[in-house]
Amino acid sequence: MSRVAKKIINLPKGVELKAGVEGISVKGPKGTLSTHNLPGVSVAVDNGNVSIVLAEGADHKFGGTARALLANMVKGVSDGYERKLELVGVGYRAAMQGKALNLSLGFSHPVVFNAPEGITLETPTQTEILIKGSDKQLVGEVAAKIRGYRPPEPYKGKGVRYAGEKITLKEAKKA
Repeated sequence: MSRVAKKIINLPKGVELKAGVEGISVKGPKGTLSTHNLPGVSVAVDNGNVSIVLAEGADHKFGGTARALLANMVKGVSDGYERKLELVGVGYRAAMQGKALNLSLGFSHPVVFNAPEGITLETPTQTEILIKGSDKQLVGEVAAKIRGYRPPEPYKGKGVRYAGEKITLKEAKKA
């Protein structure tokens, strides 16, 4: 068994985990998440501690994956995940219109992005977008989709970037 799979997951107060034949579900104050069972992996819950148990002779490659998925689910339903995007460029701005995100990214038309279920979008300033949710994969997917509308270009660095992302600028052509 991998070192990751051997680590025990502590359940915070208010979080409950149910493991069944159809899958594993985690319920907490921020919502409910569920996943399917991985082959040869079972979950043991006792006194607020969750441990991964591999079946005898089972393939060990799923142990660490199962533990990481469960740990992300537990953190998601208790604390939640957040991703911040920055808009860099003249005239680039974001604004909320109801539940839709309206982006001005230098195109001839505004880009309207509707958030999927379970995701909350906020715009603290015109050049910042906060993406919040309990599912780590969905938060990252939404952030990547919004960034994909106008990724940072390598000459001036204009575009949508993750907060703290370092863009390596290329040198312009010499005449």
